[in-house]
Amino acid sequence: MPADPRQRRAARHAQPLADSAPAKPRKEPITAERITDAALQVIATEGYDALTIRRVSAVLGTGPSSLYAHIVNKDDLDDLLIARLYAGIVLPEPDPETWRQQLLEVYAQLRDEYLKYPGLSRAAMAVVSTHLETLRVGEGILSILLAGGLDAQTAAWARDALTLYVNAYALERAVVLQRQQQEGDDWVLSREEVISRFSALPADRYPNTQRYAAELTSGTGHDRFDFTINLLTENLSGRR
Repeated sequence: MPADPRQRRAARHAQPLADSAPAKPRKEPITAERITDAALQVIATEGYDALTIRRVSAVLGTGPSSLYAHIVNKDDLDDLLIARLYAGIVLPEPDPETWRQQLLEVYAQLRDEYLKYPGLSRAAMAVVSTHLETLRVGEGILSILLAGGLDAQTAAWARDALTLYVNAYALERAVVLQRQQQEGDDWVLSREEVISRFSALPADRYPNTQRYAAELTSGTGHDRFDFTINLLTENLSGRR
């Protein structure tokens, strides 16, 4: 194993890690896996904003310098976290007949993984990860899109747009959760109150908002998520 953390990071991105089962020492050593576990623990309990190298080292009962022997910096830690989530994604065999449903199922898995760790999806934005796990999932999604008959350029941009939406969706849910924890539920208007306010708007200035207040506020669970993924994929038809 290279001593330089930058070399270790390059090795993780170059080839699969070999399976090994060394004898467990008396004191469990600091590893990239343990660092990732501790970081996810911090996010799950305190949110992504609380994630720092110092906070993770405290969970592990060590100092920050011990972590820097295995990771380069906070961005490197983010890369490990996203890769861990992607490792849990199950990819189907691409099917030209059901490719849209397959995309919805894969992205729903990713959505649910992000929702377990509030705010983590922010780490995946504006980043091109070359970790093998993220590449595996990216390859699988691209294969599904190509199986649907899309040309390579359309498939590539569609994958980017779909992934960006999932990241943003999960991030918005995390922001709502954070505000509820910090400010309570008082700041969140109920659907009935929003409808009441929309319905009371002047009809001459806001005719459609007033008339369609119920439609504007409808949807439970992940209804809007499913709608958007399906909307995007339906518009990809016939672009061979």
